[in-house]
Amino acid sequence: MSPSMGPSFLQLARERRLAYQHTPGERPGVLFCGGYTSDMTGTKALALEAFCRAHGRAFTRFDYSGHGASSGDFADGTIGAWAEDALAVFDRVTEGPVLVVGSSMGGWIMLLVAPARPERIAGLIGIAAAPDFTEDLLLAEATPEQRRALADQGCWLQDSTYGGDPYPVTRRFIEEARTHLVLRGPIPIKCPVHLLHGQRDPDVPWQTALRLAERLASEDVTVELVKAGDHRLSTPRDLARITAAIERLAAPPFDL
Repeated sequence: MSPSMGPSFLQLARERRLAYQHTPGERPGVLFCGGYTSDMTGTKALALEAFCRAHGRAFTRFDYSGHGASSGDFADGTIGAWAEDALAVFDRVTEGPVLVVGSSMGGWIMLLVAPARPERIAGLIGIAAAPDFTEDLLLAEATPEQRRALADQGCWLQDSTYGGDPYPVTRRFIEEARTHLVLRGPIPIKCPVHLLHGQRDPDVPWQTALRLAERLASEDVTVELVKAGDHRLSTPRDLARITAAIERLAAPPFDL
């Protein structure tokens, strides 16, 4: 499929549809999991697709339910539902060994996908990965007014750091996420992992990458801190760091 064509759609149960773009190519392929409120047309997703296309490597990007071109209401989304979306794309669109690249919330999603499909995971690359952000960031930093709205109305409206309308944070979203927290104990992932994090990230503390590295079962974990890096890590130099990590983890031999 050429970059100018529209997305394909994966039909799920209850008339749900996930939008995705897949470029066939060499394995291991790359599956990109985007961030909270983001869609698959972001800078990193398109840049990594172009890189993989230029190098003949398979690449897949997609929109979670309630995001971008996929069906559904964002307010109905949960971490578990979005992890199921990622697994549906993983199972039905990608083939063979896969490198999963997770940006921000996508870094949490990749940590849920990997233990579910260990036999096909060639490696993980986290970009400002934000596991457990619902508990450690959203709820921990909520104002008293937001906490009251959550208790009384079941929702508060969160201003977007990157423009656009405020988005709802629901009680169901917070409570369901507690069943998927990963930083509270060992994480049974043994594949190679590369974590990039900017030390000027205003949204997710860079120390999160160190906490994550400590809890992963894998002995092959690299943490790359970018002193001047922000949360997006989408400058040309940052993108070069990400593609270098893809090349390193995709190079043979990998344990699959």
